[in-house]
Amino acid sequence: MKNADIVIAALLVLVSIFSTRVTAAEEVQIPFSLGKGQLLYEKYCSSCHGLRLEGSTQGPPLLHPFYKPSHHGDESFYRAALKGVRQHHWNFGDMPAVEGMTPARMDSLLPYLRYYQQQKGLY
Repeated sequence: MKNADIVIAALLVLVSIFSTRVTAAEEVQIPFSLGKGQLLYEKYCSSCHGLRLEGSTQGPPLLHPFYKPSHHGDESFYRAALKGVRQHHWNFGDMPAVEGMTPARMDSLLPYLRYYQQQKGLY
């Protein structure tokens, strides 16, 4: 293979790697019925909690056992998103209410979040 062919092949590989948008659905197959919840999670939550619920420097991982339904029930997620919560498990500071979040949006978002947690083996 000529050097030019190798360079072209390498560039094609790099372009394909860096031009792909990663979404949470690429790791877990999300049913169509949960698609709206996925979009809401990505818009309102992923900047702090990570696209794959893995957490970030801004917020904790929602795949941690603290966030099992037996520890933080669904009402805890509603309260956190709609009213904000004081720091209690992590050192990220208090979580403010999520601007633009509504109970109706949470009704779509939470089933997606719980499905994703189940698919990742959290419970």
